[in-house]
Amino acid sequence: MKIDILTLFPEMFKPLTESIIGRAVKSGKVEITVTDIRDYSTDKHKRCDDYTFGGGAGMVMMPEPVGNAIEAVDPDHSARRIYMSPKGKTFSQKEVATLLSYDRLLLLCGHYEGIDQRIIDLYIDEEMSIGDYVLTGGELPAMVITDAVCRYVDGVISKDSLKNETFTDNLVEYPQYTRPQEYKGLKVPDVLISGNHAEVDKWRKSESEKLTELLRPDLLDK
Repeated sequence: MKIDILTLFPEMFKPLTESIIGRAVKSGKVEITVTDIRDYSTDKHKRCDDYTFGGGAGMVMMPEPVGNAIEAVDPDHSARRIYMSPKGKTFSQKEVATLLSYDRLLLLCGHYEGIDQRIIDLYIDEEMSIGDYVLTGGELPAMVITDAVCRYVDGVISKDSLKNETFTDNLVEYPQYTRPQEYKGLKVPDVLISGNHAEVDKWRKSESEKLTELLRPDLLDK
């Protein structure tokens, strides 16, 4: 899996060099390249935004630097090009599987009031949102999507860890416990230390169903 991220603020993506995703990059299981859109500005001051036609508050990212960056990074349109936008389709676990079907993704991060519409019309395959709220830019959504997709790439996380996660079979995950067996008067459920794997599986399924009904009853409707 190769992911290209286009942004005005590449320094924001340092978290992707840490923990599980960082190790996946170092081992070559995924390739993440962050490109600074300012490098493709034709302005001597590397300016990439201007006032919006028609008036209004805020600045809009200019088409030339963004278009130049996309053409340089993905000249043959081999990547699935996604613009991070609150107007886009809401990202979900189902979308993870869809995005994994592509060998390469290009995530474009807007900022300020967004990007010139002509970039979307000319270059973008789809717009995607991580929720019904507005952020200062597309950098955080791009990191969310990158993390969610990369963890399903073969070898990044063990398949056993992915098998019974929240959203698997439209259920949330069962409670997890570790040492010590008692903490501030609360004990680990006896079944988990019984050694009876069939009973453990039965308990986990039951707890998943209870928690789903309590926390995410909407999932049961699916």
